[in-house]
Amino acid sequence: MIALQILASGILLGGIYALISVGLNLIFGVIKVVNMAHGDFLMLGMYAAYFLFTGLAVNPYVSSIIIFPVFMVIGYIVFRLVVKPLLGKAETETNTILATSGLQFVLQNLVLMLFTADYRAIQLDNGAASFNLGGIMLSANRTWAFLICLVLAVALYYILMHTRLGAQVRAVSQDRDASVLMGINVDRIYALTFCVGVAMVGVAGAIILPIFSAYPTVGTFFSTSSFVVVVLGGLGSFTGALLGGLIIGIVETAAGVFASTELAQVFSLLVFLIVLFVRPQGLLGKGARV
Repeated sequence: MIALQILASGILLGGIYALISVGLNLIFGVIKVVNMAHGDFLMLGMYAAYFLFTGLAVNPYVSSIIIFPVFMVIGYIVFRLVVKPLLGKAETETNTILATSGLQFVLQNLVLMLFTADYRAIQLDNGAASFNLGGIMLSANRTWAFLICLVLAVALYYILMHTRLGAQVRAVSQDRDASVLMGINVDRIYALTFCVGVAMVGVAGAIILPIFSAYPTVGTFFSTSSFVVVVLGGLGSFTGALLGGLIIGIVETAAGVFASTELAQVFSLLVFLIVLFVRPQGLLGKGARV
């Protein structure tokens, strides 16, 4: 029974990691940009949900509906001002890493100045904190977060694989020059991809607020986990990010049970290194793609 408990709890945690990582992987797969400030957009999403909850009594799961379009706009502004001017230039990858690292520093210190370093947490009045499912105890907040992650992942996958817009995104991710010749507006696809990536992680920040506290550097922890998930699953692979998230979630849960929660991330990094040694491109990686 303990194995089933670890598996169930790990899947719930892994689903959250997957949603956080999908936006990062989408941006890299299409634009070939590593967004070092990815975790800090999650941090902003957590703060936005916190103040909507404490100021207007908006449930964080509901606030994600507000946060998604707002973060689409934020993503567009960041893309136009920070990312787009560097695309197509010499040393694009290095320069975008430096630029988004600078943005990370700015966002963290701006939040620190405005809201101090205090930890901010909320308590939802949603009934029992956990419930029993066939003898397995599941956290109510993590279950709700996982279900929202699942819905968003399925919706994004459907758009990418079964719509004309998704076909254009996949075409750009595979060959930018050929996409231009086909009449695809590559700049539009780049901007849209970056906006969606930022909006997805902003929503992730809102739905994990009932589980994790918000503070200025919380994004650093999740950035590390996101990069592990993305590289483990395969850079540019949408399904790889989902699989990587589930694996890391299960590994960290098992490590927390059999070792300690402080060592959980150490064990996930160990699994990450083993997989990279055996399969350097990641579990589902075959080059950059959606």
